[in-house]
Amino acid sequence: MKTIKDLNLHRQRVLMRVDFNVPLLDGQVTDDFRIQAALPSIEFCMEKGASLILMSHLGRPNGKYVKELSLIPVGEVLSDIIEKSIKFSTDCISQEGINVSKHLIPGEIHLLENLRFHDGETENDPKIANKLAQHGTVYVNDAFGTAHRAHASNVGVAPHYQQKGIGLLMEKEYAFLHDSMVEPKRPLVIVLGGAKIGTKLNLINRFIHYADEIIVGGGMAFTFLKVMGYSIGKSLVEEDLFETAAGILKKAESKGVDIHFPKDFSVTDNIDSGIKLAEKKLGEIEDDEIALDIGSETISSFRFIIENASTLVWNGPMGVFEKSEFRRGTMAIAKEIANVKSRGGCSIIGGGDTAAAVRKFGMETFMSHISTGGGASLKLLAGQELPALEALKE
Repeated sequence: MKTIKDLNLHRQRVLMRVDFNVPLLDGQVTDDFRIQAALPSIEFCMEKGASLILMSHLGRPNGKYVKELSLIPVGEVLSDIIEKSIKFSTDCISQEGINVSKHLIPGEIHLLENLRFHDGETENDPKIANKLAQHGTVYVNDAFGTAHRAHASNVGVAPHYQQKGIGLLMEKEYAFLHDSMVEPKRPLVIVLGGAKIGTKLNLINRFIHYADEIIVGGGMAFTFLKVMGYSIGKSLVEEDLFETAAGILKKAESKGVDIHFPKDFSVTDNIDSGIKLAEKKLGEIEDDEIALDIGSETISSFRFIIENASTLVWNGPMGVFEKSEFRRGTMAIAKEIANVKSRGGCSIIGGGDTAAAVRKFGMETFMSHISTGGGASLKLLAGQELPALEALKE
């Protein structure tokens, strides 16, 4: 699999899949993290004398034009950042748009409209892939956030090119989420949170055989705690995964791997109120109460484990950090994880809510790596193949 640095880009038209799936509010980009993450590859192409055609999806328009999901606001932000005008086509596969791409001169950038305005993108339709491929002479995939999906823009277009490879962001993601896991510095500590077990099953099953310590917090902890016989009130639970959770606990015990669960919680009786009623120890949660964050004792015990880590992977917040009364646990864990890098270790932050929490707390620069992909990071960390990367292997 080649990288962008292995390709001849001089006077070439580079068709680059980027991930500009950014949050919008009233037609304005509210978080440009993914746009900034794409800049190194964009600037690399410009420096090598190429013209550039950028393609991305935004949201889930389900194959229809949705004005609110147009990439126009994204193009405006990108133009402001690089201080350069950008061409824009309102249909990613129109002949008019293809002609614009074919007449680009070195240094020019052409942004295509939302790929998912066409059903064929997510269906990996060969006709859509063929149209997209006509835009460029070189193909680069730098959209890690969609690498776990087989779509027209990241899998279907690949066979149309002799010159193809991954961008600088994709290379960085692969180095941290795959290469650094081959022989990680130990102790290796895995911190898992978020709402549900289901999305992290493969990750858990891999690291039971591999990690030195596993921490489980957030909503996903309650299914395990329920299986272990504790009262959890109205806290989030996945009843259909009781058997699976029991199997994970048994497997961890047989492997001699400690899974550390919360010992106390911040609770409320109304999630919408955002009001913290009290801190309760494990087993003391009343039937009408909901636990929304880890408590003080848990924070101390989790921090003690983290401070000994040489390599740490974090995926999933410890509570409902979006509400100020229930962000203390997630913030405290983030602060402790920030120390891993400062003492020479490696801290890898999964995408999605985990990345959002770190950015919300202003701790981006204190982490070794913050992934731009949620589902893709989970799959790669779990040791699974990503279709978009497989499509680029020779």
